[in-house]
Amino acid sequence: MALTLVAAAALAAWLWLALFRHGFWRLGERLTPAPAPARWPEVAVLIPARNEAAQVGAVVEAHMASSYPGRMTVILVDDGSEDETAEVARAAAGPTPARPFHIVPGRPLPPGWTGKLWALETAVEAAGRLAPGARWLLLTDADIAHGPALLERLVAKAEADGLALLSVMARLDCRGPWGGLLVPAFLYFFLKLYPFAAINDPLRRVAGAAGGVVLLRREVLGDIGGFAALRGALIDDCTLAALVKAGPPRRRIALVLADGFAQAESLRDNRPFASVRDMVARTAFAQLRHSPLLLLGTLVGLGLVYLAPPLLWLAWPLHGHALAGAMAGLAWLVMTLTYLPMVRHCGLPGAVALTLPVAAACYAGFTGVSALRHWRGRGGQWKGRSYPSA
Repeated sequence: MALTLVAAAALAAWLWLALFRHGFWRLGERLTPAPAPARWPEVAVLIPARNEAAQVGAVVEAHMASSYPGRMTVILVDDGSEDETAEVARAAAGPTPARPFHIVPGRPLPPGWTGKLWALETAVEAAGRLAPGARWLLLTDADIAHGPALLERLVAKAEADGLALLSVMARLDCRGPWGGLLVPAFLYFFLKLYPFAAINDPLRRVAGAAGGVVLLRREVLGDIGGFAALRGALIDDCTLAALVKAGPPRRRIALVLADGFAQAESLRDNRPFASVRDMVARTAFAQLRHSPLLLLGTLVGLGLVYLAPPLLWLAWPLHGHALAGAMAGLAWLVMTLTYLPMVRHCGLPGAVALTLPVAAACYAGFTGVSALRHWRGRGGQWKGRSYPSA
């Protein structure tokens, strides 16, 4: 009886996710063409960079090659890098940069701020001097390479649709066994938590963004109180999106997937296991509001929804409960079918969709690591910094 109840609960959960979670698994939210504005507005590109020497050269070169028809000023904040980030970036821009390009030194991190947000605050202040006429701010990471037409297409879409914020979930590195196992699952879980269709619906409260590429109206940032309004947020992109959408007044935002039209690619190497583990562990416990009860509930939920179906189906000959085995098998089938579009989006073989339970077990472990780091005073570890929270 107990096994049947577990299988029934798992199947009900997967049917609800497949049918009523805003179709998150369909991956239908993409950037579409929009007419050019009558006059292209000025844009300030803000890049916080800390220890990014391996990627920043290609990123700066991509920005210099942008086809954006209007004025575009690139401001890179060297946030206390211990490598040659600034030197590599300056060399990539060249002696006569194709676009106005400035490297601004970071400032000491004040209490209560995360490093990235303080670097962005520094960049915004610099933009006040270097690009005072900029209507739009493009917040982007130092490991995200943009296609030459991306900014032009983002601005055209945002202007045409009256958006306050437009974000792109960049393509992530899925190479190697660990990248292939963990990265598609990361994207899948993100879309499940923040369904793009709900984010893009102005009538719903759901808000989210992908911090690698965020086009933001400059006046809106001022309206919400600047980056000081979210200065301690570890999940800064979604916090920013929530503040922008909530208003007052309520504003339209949009989040789309990168593709051949919206070209944005992460250059971060996800082949090492630790790369994905640390990316997740940085924010997982913060996502649970540092609550032990939510942590326990999450781990139990992951076990019920992702692990119970394959285990009960594979163990059918051992437990002999036909109804439990059949429902568990159906739940695993629904799970696999909803995961398949993401696997294909990542350019991986369809058989990888069967590995979602294994990836979920890894993510349960990452969440536990996140909690342990928080309790040991090393929460939010990233780029050599920790952000312990009360």
